[in-house]
Amino acid sequence: MKGNLSSADYEIMHGSDTVARISHTGKVVVYKEKFLPYDLYLEEGQDIDDLVNNLINFYHWCAARVLSLDRQYAKEILNSIGVAQAVTDRDRAEISLSYHCVSLTDVYWVKTQDEDILYKDINLYDNPLSEAFVELPLRGKQMTVTNRELAQDLSTRGCFPKAWIRGKEGLLLLKDGGEDAVRRELLASKICRCFDYKQVKYEESVYAGEKVTKSRIVTSKEYSIVSKMAFDVYACNHGLNTVDECIRIDKKTYYGMNIIDYLVGNTDRHPENWGFMVDNATNDYISLYPLMDFNQSFYSYETIDGANCQTVYSKRMTQKEAAEEAVRQVGLNQIQEVDPAIFGNEDEWREMFYKRLDALRRAVL
Repeated sequence: MKGNLSSADYEIMHGSDTVARISHTGKVVVYKEKFLPYDLYLEEGQDIDDLVNNLINFYHWCAARVLSLDRQYAKEILNSIGVAQAVTDRDRAEISLSYHCVSLTDVYWVKTQDEDILYKDINLYDNPLSEAFVELPLRGKQMTVTNRELAQDLSTRGCFPKAWIRGKEGLLLLKDGGEDAVRRELLASKICRCFDYKQVKYEESVYAGEKVTKSRIVTSKEYSIVSKMAFDVYACNHGLNTVDECIRIDKKTYYGMNIIDYLVGNTDRHPENWGFMVDNATNDYISLYPLMDFNQSFYSYETIDGANCQTVYSKRMTQKEAAEEAVRQVGLNQIQEVDPAIFGNEDEWREMFYKRLDALRRAVL
């Protein structure tokens, strides 16, 4: 990609459409305001504060499309593309811009103003994934690879090793993190399937002789996801309350998330771990996206109350209190019994699960 942050003028793209242009001085022209990224706030004014804020916001948005530095194997990834171990938004933005900020979460990307390139040539839904890309992010294998080959991993959030592969079923996400994390996610997924809530299904798979979880991609060229954290930026600038919007458009999934997290003891429902599905044709948010990421399940599982709920912001609540409120709002929605045998030798987990399930059944009455 041509240019650098100090001299380039960039076009922010949504699929094939240019939605905004930002110059190296911070001057912005917005062509399609409705299609701006939810977490990117830009002003067309000429005031010096507007120009500076535009650049800061743009750098931050680009930086958010690259991996977190607490991500396992992050150092190996950065070393393999020949860059410093980035710590600032500008450093991270440089990395993201080197592969046009493409992602498997949405259809946004960035190009320099004079660059002759089309979305069909670089989008990650149609173009093949390299074997080199899979080896490095999932196993930390050192090799020399291009920025483009690593683009898919750099746009996948989270702290556990993961990689996208293209299989007969389409794009699949492989997640490692060790035998314990894989075991927790597989068991939680089996429990989730006994309840009628939108969810990502995790299956057992093997990569390079190691057990991993496998799941199908939830995004496409037609539908994107916007995390709760990203949506908060949009909500703040449009006078909205994020949780109120969750309940308004997808009450069942929002409350179901609190029910399931309580039942399986999931302690990792941070604001980048849930959010909204977006129709790319209109850029409207239409529902919450399916429940996902359960490799931190069965923690804070020693007491029936569980951890503090991470998805209720109006007041402090335990997971049990939030789940009891949820079943009063939408019911339990259990569609089949949970087979005790799926817990294997985890007797304490089995016992606590059924205690929590009984507590929610009583809350419905």
